[in-house]
Amino acid sequence: MPSAIPETLVSCGKERGFATLERTKIRIGVLASGRGSNLQAIIDACKRGYIPGDVVCVISDRKDAFALERARSEEIPAIFLDPAQYPSREEYDAKLVEILKKHDVDLVCLAGFMRILTPTFIDAFRNRIMNIHPALIPSFCGKGMYGLKVHQAVLDFGAKVTGCTVHFVTEEVDLGPIIIQIPVMVRENDTPETLSQRVLKREHRAYPLAIKLFAEGRLTIEGRRVRILPKYP
Repeated sequence: MPSAIPETLVSCGKERGFATLERTKIRIGVLASGRGSNLQAIIDACKRGYIPGDVVCVISDRKDAFALERARSEEIPAIFLDPAQYPSREEYDAKLVEILKKHDVDLVCLAGFMRILTPTFIDAFRNRIMNIHPALIPSFCGKGMYGLKVHQAVLDFGAKVTGCTVHFVTEEVDLGPIIIQIPVMVRENDTPETLSQRVLKREHRAYPLAIKLFAEGRLTIEGRRVRILPKYP
């Protein structure tokens, strides 16, 4: 089906019209390094029609990533791209871009992808890359803040509220414009593992919602702010 997203995200609603967006599907490429539970949430949301789109390829920097198995089980192209075969991060990212463009990807979703993207990649998909972080940005984010390390930092700091954030990706790690945030209360007896489990459930709600809004042409970026447009303006 034709792409629902033109080159400029900000103008997509005006240029294509909401009625057109509802009849089309976006093509989603997912980058993942691990289990791929957020990938599965995205696939499931597409299959039930919640997201007007399809996951058209999954790429991992790890050969044994379970995310690749999830893709294969859904008959989605699953690609292992070995970083060791590329002399620089820029060349690796250039190959990622090549593969994603070969699959006519409209939106790139990072789902536990454990590499920091270079400007080579970000420039190729400006305003069309999403990431999910297991905390309420701008708290507990940035280089080295991933997985259980985030939840341990939340507990060590004594925060009473944490959550998850879906944001657009920019050159600054975890500091792109925020699309969706869902809070999670921290319990007195929480461990990094128990907190992670509850936050992950919110991630599986937040990510599909952010993608749905993008696919419907309802997101505009104004400086650091992402505004969510009504469905029928």
